[in-house]
Amino acid sequence: MERTRWYKDRVFYQIWPRSFMDGNGDGMGDLWGVLEKLDYIKSLGCGGIWFSPLYPSPGADCGYDIADYMDIAPEFGGMEAFRQVLEGAHARDMKVLMDLVINHTSDEHEWFQKSRRRIEPYTDYYIWRPAKKNGKLPNNWDSNFEGKAWTYDQVRGEYYLHLFAVKQPDLNMDNPLVREEVKKILRFWLDLGVDGFREDVITYISKPEGLPDDHLFPVNKGMGQYNHGPRLHEYLREFKQDVLDHYDCMTLAEAPLVSPRKALTYINEDSGELDMMIQFQCVCADCLFTDWLPLPFSLRKLKRAFSTWQRKLHGRAWNMLYLENHDHPRIVSRYGSERFREESAKTLAAAMLFQQGTPFLYQGQELGMTNCPLESIDEYRDVQTIWNYHHSALKKSPEERLARLHRSSRDNSRTPVQWSGEPNAGFTTGTPWIRVNPNYTQINAAEQETREDSVLNFYRRAIALRKSLSCVRDGDYREYRHLSGSHYLYSRDDGKQRILVVCSFRDRETAFRAPRGFNLEKAELVLANYPTPQPDTLQPYECRVYLWK
Repeated sequence: MERTRWYKDRVFYQIWPRSFMDGNGDGMGDLWGVLEKLDYIKSLGCGGIWFSPLYPSPGADCGYDIADYMDIAPEFGGMEAFRQVLEGAHARDMKVLMDLVINHTSDEHEWFQKSRRRIEPYTDYYIWRPAKKNGKLPNNWDSNFEGKAWTYDQVRGEYYLHLFAVKQPDLNMDNPLVREEVKKILRFWLDLGVDGFREDVITYISKPEGLPDDHLFPVNKGMGQYNHGPRLHEYLREFKQDVLDHYDCMTLAEAPLVSPRKALTYINEDSGELDMMIQFQCVCADCLFTDWLPLPFSLRKLKRAFSTWQRKLHGRAWNMLYLENHDHPRIVSRYGSERFREESAKTLAAAMLFQQGTPFLYQGQELGMTNCPLESIDEYRDVQTIWNYHHSALKKSPEERLARLHRSSRDNSRTPVQWSGEPNAGFTTGTPWIRVNPNYTQINAAEQETREDSVLNFYRRAIALRKSLSCVRDGDYREYRHLSGSHYLYSRDDGKQRILVVCSFRDRETAFRAPRGFNLEKAELVLANYPTPQPDTLQPYECRVYLWK
């Protein structure tokens, strides 16, 4: 079947189901809530939805520990609710992506329960190893979430590998039976009508032969061995040729520590096995590799990430654009300013939305939601956060550790969407599964619907403008004044139209001069976040988009 690459002309909206909208009052978001909000998502100008996992799961990693790949969890409404949402999305010309999590399962998955008991054919579905002769772990690899990457199973009498939580054992993708299981999963959802997949840490699924120790990485030992493993391209080609090529679908791959050069080996439009990649450089402008190693925000670092991917993929592959998702704190609290919350939220929107690629918004981003000041470790739900609090090598005081959580925890982006100023932000009539951000009385969708100058309505205008401009889809990208630590300026030009995007990242007035060759008097100001822009001055976190035809 011909792959039409329809994803190039759409903006996607990511739903993290537990916190989007509760339709039955049990305190947890569900698909009945999503059904209620489909028109809202469409009103943003979005043409697709990416669902974080909806599958049955014990919830050790909030759904990324899957117990059954071919069902919908009862707490989300089951298959009946999913079919209604899928039908409703398609009726509104919105595509639906599922989260494909095949590096690991839950330890409560039937496969693992049979594998630990050596029941064929499941014995080698996972990566099992005995202890070394000296009693040490099979290798020195670290888990991304909970200590070392090996846990001893009393039933099997061996260690199993888990690159994430203890309850997330890694699948053995070298086993052809496991790959056949993956193909069954792909076919099941595509035959149901799903339009594609976001593939969770897909670059981790091929482990090196012998599972050697990692002497390269000082932390997260093992990543130098299993990321982009030796048979990864082979397995991705197998999935593509045997299943994906038979559907008009798309694939979006999560790829930690991937460079544009490396990405092109996967997503080159002439020969790649995947359609787009989620890179991490754009969310590392205030940290060293991970949110848990914070640094001061650097606009130069952010611009370098944006521009490098724009230049190196242009004409060869397609970018995925994002600034927020379920794995990172809120972007206004990171790269913007809570003091200038609305202004900085709009500037961040403009900085991203007019680049070449497919934008993905994360629920609440369009409202300018901020990090949530949870008051004790007992209020946190994220497995990684809880581990870091209790096992921090820094040995900080409880107050200092909580301050780090407030900046770095994934739970910052997982508090309920703030729909209104009613109790629990209109998210639920029950008790929320996680605390609602107390600023919901000021920051909520209902209030922003009433104001033309709100963050919500700015996103709507910006997305509509993006979709109307041919130069945004296909034009050349050029950055100006790349050494500036205050301003991000870039143009898009396809020979018919040219735009200049101007973004200030300062909390004070700054002098502004258009780049050479851009006569602002001959341009139309088509988007701005201040009512009366001054020609030579940018206000705090001001953004503008100029158009020449």
